[in-house]
Amino acid sequence: MARLAGKRIVVTGAASGIGRASAELFTSEGARVLAVDLSENVATTKATICLTADAADEPSVARLVRQCVEEFGGIDGIYANAGVSGGRTPLFELSIEQWQRTLAVNLIGPFLAIKHAAPHMVRQGGGAILCTASVAGLRANAGGVDYSASKAGVVSLVQTVSHQLYGSGVRINAICPGLIETGMTKPVFDRARARGTDDRIGQLNPLKRAGQPQEIAQMAAFLLSDDASYVNGQAIAVDGGLSASHPFVYVSRS
Repeated sequence: MARLAGKRIVVTGAASGIGRASAELFTSEGARVLAVDLSENVATTKATICLTADAADEPSVARLVRQCVEEFGGIDGIYANAGVSGGRTPLFELSIEQWQRTLAVNLIGPFLAIKHAAPHMVRQGGGAILCTASVAGLRANAGGVDYSASKAGVVSLVQTVSHQLYGSGVRINAICPGLIETGMTKPVFDRARARGTDDRIGQLNPLKRAGQPQEIAQMAAFLLSDDASYVNGQAIAVDGGLSASHPFVYVSRS
């Protein structure tokens, strides 16, 4: 039986990358999925309903959660995945407007998803919330200052909310992806391929490669399913082993 059969799930940032792969996997696993993105390309995502909305805007988030409840009869899961990279602007060149925009999408967005979805789940007696954080939120040097701070905030948000939802039966977790080939990371891959160094992409992790959106989607499906019924308040790295070690230089003995 499909592990998400009958589940009613909202996915933000579902027009491409991890969000799209997740929405489509959830659908194939039997869930009814409301796929949301600011981009109109979300209409091409294979889901039950596709909706254009801003995941960092409170009225929009309240509306999309309400639509899920009205259309599907409830909400069993929400994946707050929408995010921006911040562009890796150096610290001394970073404007307050850039800082605010990065935190609005990456941190306020998940907060709003939790704020508006959790009450429905509490009344139902259970549900699962999932947020996309990053290995950049666990340790330094995996992202810019604004991006890293926002993702560290997501990790703390998840941990804190897990206790705010004490006894409710509602679980909340975060995924911390490593280097994944998506639209957000496209410049990194494009530069490497232009230099002919694409074989070095992901060389810092033990698997020596970048990840694919589908690999994050598999973890997302697990965490939103009943198979993860005892997983709560966790920030789980899916990064090829990158965060398992301090930085090092591998010396071949062959």
